[in-house]
Amino acid sequence: MTTRTPLHPPESLAIERLFSGSRLKGCSIVLALLFLAITPPRLALAQNTPASFPNKPLKIIVPYSPGGFADSGARAISEALGTRLGQSIVIENKPGASGVIGTLAVSSAAPDGYTLLLGFDGTLITYPMMVSKPPFNVLKDLAAVTKIGDSAMVLAAHPGFEAKSIAQLIDLSKQKDAHFPFGSSGLGSTPHLAGELFKSRTNVNMEHIAYKGGGQATIDALGGQIPMVFTTLATVQQYIKTGKLNAIGVTSAKRLATLPDTPTFVESGVPGFVLSTWIGIFAPPSTPKAIVDKLQTEMVKVLQNPTVKERLAVLGIEPSGNTPEQFSEQIASDIATWGPIVKKANINLD
Repeated sequence: MTTRTPLHPPESLAIERLFSGSRLKGCSIVLALLFLAITPPRLALAQNTPASFPNKPLKIIVPYSPGGFADSGARAISEALGTRLGQSIVIENKPGASGVIGTLAVSSAAPDGYTLLLGFDGTLITYPMMVSKPPFNVLKDLAAVTKIGDSAMVLAAHPGFEAKSIAQLIDLSKQKDAHFPFGSSGLGSTPHLAGELFKSRTNVNMEHIAYKGGGQATIDALGGQIPMVFTTLATVQQYIKTGKLNAIGVTSAKRLATLPDTPTFVESGVPGFVLSTWIGIFAPPSTPKAIVDKLQTEMVKVLQNPTVKERLAVLGIEPSGNTPEQFSEQIASDIATWGPIVKKANINLD
């Protein structure tokens, strides 16, 4: 009978040779066994290399509640991105502290590309400017992958609210004891900052009400708990089209194709009031560049997908897909731009 010799991986052969000598002492055998135990299998090593990424499901953390701008943007791209990467993508909403809780969860996650952040400029850029002890530095504590796109903001009101335009709102504010609460996606968010800037430009007495996402603020505006909400087009567009909310003004440079009857703030007598907000994908710091580049490359292809472009257009998002380097440069530029505005508005969230 022929005896077949079993095949051994190189590590096993090395140990076998060590054992083949009759002079091995007990301690040497123990050391040899330890060597084999701590030597990772070649397959495991291969699975941990950027070239094999991804080999398991990914998670995108949205630091806001469901239904808002950031959440809608994440869901618009997740299925197509998962298809391109060959893995499922789970959207996890982790709201709280104006987006800080979800952001910190990603910044402290393993730098392997499997936990990503759907980042919002309000949380990442303007919020840290408004507190004495910033919880993070976006340029150091996160790795920029790519910007998904930009969106204009809208000031929308409950149908029962007396002001139907920016001009009417300014006129109403001149009345004695006029006081107008407005909701936003959170303290330090771009919509919050837009509201504060509007107040400083017009002297309208608006009180900010912070929510854990634009979706929650919109729900209260729909129910009449607050008269107005400053948010992104993505969050309120469907309610404006069905008449459940009135669009008072948009922050774009020109009227939006999806809201052709709504004048801009500039048209309405607020010179230079042109603002937009963006969302983007970030990874934990120290994530290998090869993984970041792969994610960016696939994201660009996703943003060119006609179905995805259509979904983003419905949300009022103009697709981008810039490189990690370009995205980081824009973030640095935005910090320089928003800094003086935050200082002039005298917003302090401590």
